[in-house]
Amino acid sequence: MTPARPPGRPGRPARRAAVPGPLIAALLLPAAVACGSDGGDGDSDGGGSVTLTVLAAASLTDVFTEAGEVYEEAHPGVTVRFSFAGSQELAAQVTQGAPADVLVTADTRTMADVADETAEPEIIARNELVIVTPPGNPADVTSLADLADPGLRLVLAAPEVPAGRYGQRILDAQGLEVTPDSQEPNVRAVLGKVELGEADAGLVYVTDATAAGDDVRAVPIPAGQNIVADYPAAALNGSDHPERAQEFVDWLAPPEVRALLPDAGFRSP
Repeated sequence: MTPARPPGRPGRPARRAAVPGPLIAALLLPAAVACGSDGGDGDSDGGGSVTLTVLAAASLTDVFTEAGEVYEEAHPGVTVRFSFAGSQELAAQVTQGAPADVLVTADTRTMADVADETAEPEIIARNELVIVTPPGNPADVTSLADLADPGLRLVLAAPEVPAGRYGQRILDAQGLEVTPDSQEPNVRAVLGKVELGEADAGLVYVTDATAAGDDVRAVPIPAGQNIVADYPAAALNGSDHPERAQEFVDWLAPPEVRALLPDAGFRSP
């Protein structure tokens, strides 16, 4: 299972946050129960091995890479292949007929735009935004108001990206006018520029800051000024393995599986 490298971070492998041993056991349990006691490894869509292609928002890169490995261990014969990108890019791929089985976006709006192409979505996680700066916070950014400083090198996700829309809503609500030095195609590209010191600050998800660890400093946004992002998942109507695709979406739903999310910085629904 080899995820696509997030744009904006050339030459760097994706981080892999370790999944605690007891949590792996909890993740495996629902799948084992669902598979029954016969131990069969056949494909419910007709037998044999199956490769599921999951189009997932870039901010899910770390947690889904780990979750996919756990899913494969619990489902012999199934390989999960992820394609991570901005939600708007993934939706475009779906409408253009790209072969895939599951779609997971970082907002309900993007999922609604492709409603004719999916089964009923399920909210699997929630997220929030945070300000990130390079280590040491050289520009001394302490609040949203500091992002309006014309001398600040600010990078944001593009307006068509969920993180970009969320960020603009947050800034507008505070009456702040900002001039970003760049607007990136996905939130991981924003994170990459801050990590490399090419920007003094950026707006990313809490999960991205968690994955970056000491490579960035996180400046929290007060709850009253922040926005909660819903992450829906849905099987695609055009999937060659519709039962397996829905099974993967269902596997993301039980509380035991969702226990993985807080460790990555997500909130459970």
